Amino acid sequence: MQRLILMRHAEAERAAPSGDDRDRVLSARGRADAAQMGRTLSAKGLRPDLALVSAAARTRQTWDLAHEAFGDVDLREQDSLYNAGAETLRRAVEAVEDAAGCLMLVAHNPGIHLLAVEYLVESAASPAVLDQMSGGFPPGACAVFTVDVAGRCTFEAFLQPRDLAGA
Repeated sequence: MQRLILMRHAEAERAAPSGDDRDRVLSARGRADAAQMGRTLSAKGLRPDLALVSAAARTRQTWDLAHEAFGDVDLREQDSLYNAGAETLRRAVEAVEDAAGCLMLVAHNPGIHLLAVEYLVESAASPAVLDQMSGGFPPGACAVFTVDVAGRCTFEAFLQPRDLAGA
């Protein structure tokens, strides 16, 4: 793996008719943000060849909308990613690191945010980058990392839907 994209699902409705959190779907804004993020990533040459996606409705919808801009991508939907912590997410990434040049993980907070911060700390990211990530990981945001041959992640970009307006 040479690149890793960590994405939080886009903005979701507050509740699902079923009452089950896993069934919450994206809001209208979330649908627009997910599609725009996919177009933005693709325009920047950030096209995954493998995606790990939580089985929750909102993460799957986020992936489906972003995916439209990527072309053919191997998808692995995993129940274990639902509201998973950083350690579970890290293990999922490490389990497939040899299967993709560019891996995209679509999951939930706080796990996705904590994993991004762990990678930043491990790579001795600058205080400015750490400060940028300390503001949180809003719905639909992506943290992009370059991965070296030893598997170390180095910060490349942090993209938020609010910064993509008109992009």
